[in-house]
Amino acid sequence: MAKNLLIVESPAKAKTINKYLGKDFTVLASYGHVRDLVPKEGAVDPDNGFAMRYDLIDKNEKHVDAIAKAAKGADALYLATDPDREGEAISWHIAEILKERGLLKGKTLQRVVFTEITPRAIKEAMTQPRDIASDLVDAQQARRALDYLVGFNLSPVLWRKVQRGLSAGRVQSPALRMIVEREEEIEAFIAREYWSVEAECTHPSQSFTAKLNKLDGKKFEQFTITNGEDAEAARQRLVQAAAGALHVTDVASKERKRRPAAPFTTSTLQQEAARKLGFTTRKTMQVAQKLYEGVAIGEEGTVGLISYMRTDSVALSQDALAEIRDVIARDFGTRALPDKPNTYTTKSKNAQEAHEAVRPTSALRTPAQVARFLSDDERKLYELVWRRAVASQMVPATLNTVSVDLAAGSEHSFRASGTTVVDPGFLAVYEEGKDTKTSEDEDEGRKLPAMKIGDRIPLERIHADQHFTQPPPRFTEAALVKALEEYGIGRPSTYASIIQTLLFRKYVEMEGRSFRPSDVGRAVSNFLSSHFTRYVDYDFTAKMEDELDAVSRGEEEWIPLMEKFWGPFKELVDDKTESVDRSEATGARELGTDPKSGKPVSVRLGRYGPYAQIGDKDTDEKLEFASLRPGQSMHTIELGDALELFKLPRKLGESGGHEVSVGIGRFGPFAKRGSVYASLKKEDDPYTIDLARAVFLIEEKEEIARNRIIKEFPGSDIQVLNGRFGPYLSDGKLNGRIPKDREPASLTLEEAQQLMETTGKPMRGRFGKKAAAKKEPAVKKAAAKKATDQPAKKAAKKVAKKAAKKTAKKAAKKTVKKAPTTAPAKKAAKTVAKKTA
Repeated sequence: MAKNLLIVESPAKAKTINKYLGKDFTVLASYGHVRDLVPKEGAVDPDNGFAMRYDLIDKNEKHVDAIAKAAKGADALYLATDPDREGEAISWHIAEILKERGLLKGKTLQRVVFTEITPRAIKEAMTQPRDIASDLVDAQQARRALDYLVGFNLSPVLWRKVQRGLSAGRVQSPALRMIVEREEEIEAFIAREYWSVEAECTHPSQSFTAKLNKLDGKKFEQFTITNGEDAEAARQRLVQAAAGALHVTDVASKERKRRPAAPFTTSTLQQEAARKLGFTTRKTMQVAQKLYEGVAIGEEGTVGLISYMRTDSVALSQDALAEIRDVIARDFGTRALPDKPNTYTTKSKNAQEAHEAVRPTSALRTPAQVARFLSDDERKLYELVWRRAVASQMVPATLNTVSVDLAAGSEHSFRASGTTVVDPGFLAVYEEGKDTKTSEDEDEGRKLPAMKIGDRIPLERIHADQHFTQPPPRFTEAALVKALEEYGIGRPSTYASIIQTLLFRKYVEMEGRSFRPSDVGRAVSNFLSSHFTRYVDYDFTAKMEDELDAVSRGEEEWIPLMEKFWGPFKELVDDKTESVDRSEATGARELGTDPKSGKPVSVRLGRYGPYAQIGDKDTDEKLEFASLRPGQSMHTIELGDALELFKLPRKLGESGGHEVSVGIGRFGPFAKRGSVYASLKKEDDPYTIDLARAVFLIEEKEEIARNRIIKEFPGSDIQVLNGRFGPYLSDGKLNGRIPKDREPASLTLEEAQQLMETTGKPMRGRFGKKAAAKKEPAVKKAAAKKATDQPAKKAAKKVAKKAAKKTAKKAAKKTVKKAPTTAPAKKAAKTVAKKTA
């Protein structure tokens, strides 16, 4: 067995590194985190110095056992998990597990860190081992404890006041608030009318347009003209004053430099990949992880193509700078190379600052050279990283902007601007994307004809155009990531998981490429903003991140930070659990009165989503309910639209001697005739569907049912049926498979019975659960209970004994940081035994 054991996080990384270190090393993967907090109350104990109870993650238990087995035979152990807080914490957890198992006696255990997976970087890291950084571990512990305490204490308040199954998060909740507030801004927005005026000029060498910038001797601004009458009057005055031509009164030429953008950080990589490639933050990080861990590059073998992708730094190493400068000189000439390397600064002060920016591990590997070894997504992302890093070390672009003032008489004037590229500089390689365009961007690339003061420019026409101000746009992933970073909420490495949580919880939905909050999301956000204001406050969340960064730098202790947070938070949770009314918490709204019954009409949030209600539960015996339609929101719906919802079920007429109706059930809209139900298709609207269409859907369903039975066997329950995934056998209790090479209709009863014996499996219900057995009569149940009571007691004792053993074993695996575990294994085993019995 190899004398040295090196532990990394991922198997792909382990495979790549194994090739670099040779036969003296065994390289194993932990497969990410190896332990986590016990998923139950009390996993973090505020009364005991915030002691944390950990347990092995089930799916990684076998990987931990493999590491422990290899550690037994090794002389030296190296922890080479990712170079950030999470990675440091994983190394600490592995060390703690090995220590508990007594596997570190007489062995050296060291931490090694590298930010790229190349032979040079790995060998260099092995010459500079260090101890586990306890400050980084403490910062990660504090973050995990905070997230646990917020989630475990705030989520139950949401269950009681808003809806079951909801969750709140320390960072996720401010991010949700951001999306909800933007939606409220959009709803509250009132469009304003304004008019622009443009002159179309026919210069002999080139036509161009000019915008009005002075009217009646005053500066023309956005809201100078706000209606059509004024616009037409102004246009006529301008036409009259110009008399067929404009006169050049000023020509200004201004040269400016535009610097290249800094190399990528995690955040800017996510933003640009969203803008330019249409990648989600999650996809960007997944593809980047593959490029970092290693790709097989022909004869060169497996090599990491980019540096570590979780970083706040914009710095580049001296080696990387030298290589990038060589590539620029070779491919773009020495004119594109500045005298000395470009340097960039970042606002971030945290511990990850020691890393480099995201860059290619070797700029000599151009996108064209490696393209054939990469998947389409990997190729696109690698090219983005390569171009951005190379462009960051090139000369600025030189741009020339020409502005020309053109008079229409003595009281009015127009202005035309154009920007041309004198020297592309870095623009030859890369240009940063933007979420919104400015007037400068519109002028870019637009060239004006040569003009000088006194020139008379023929005027073709003057036109006025109506516009309306636009509401602020919804957040895209790129815009949300940018906003989170600007506010200092979360860390770039957590943005992908924040967005995933919001989507998974259905707090937000994607509308195109933008986030739209759901009614549940709005209820959660508004409830937290009203009652836990401080904890969804942007400044408070950002300050907490700064304090965690201070812990990671050794400037602050983690337990006093936890104490300062916990006291006021727990007090507020206890108060709000008792004092908040549920209707207020869910954002229920009264819309008006039902003209037929005179009862109040309201919209509320229920277990299955938003619904409209006619009646008051305190005064009316019978209430009417109707679900909101897709696309409707309880926050914007009006009385008229709500009353329309109660028109279901609709009677459409008669067919085949039965009434045909449409309605909405638990599983969506349906049409009904007699006892036959047929689901409506996506394109069918239950409020507008006609009789003919409903009958067509019902008869289609009946036809499918008729064709369902391929063959029946007299005197037997077994049938050969047509199913969603092809023909199969069923006797009403079991389903059996039919061999692919067998014609279903030609099966005999004996063959069908044999197939049911060998392949039959219990039927499953609608949701994938085994179909429930029929309920037995109460008398039978009681008799059965009496008959089985004695054996059941014996069985319970046996189960209890087993459970006690299992619990004792499990308790031995658990550990506590900074404080011992309280509940002894025996006590836990006894409790489980009692419960089981």
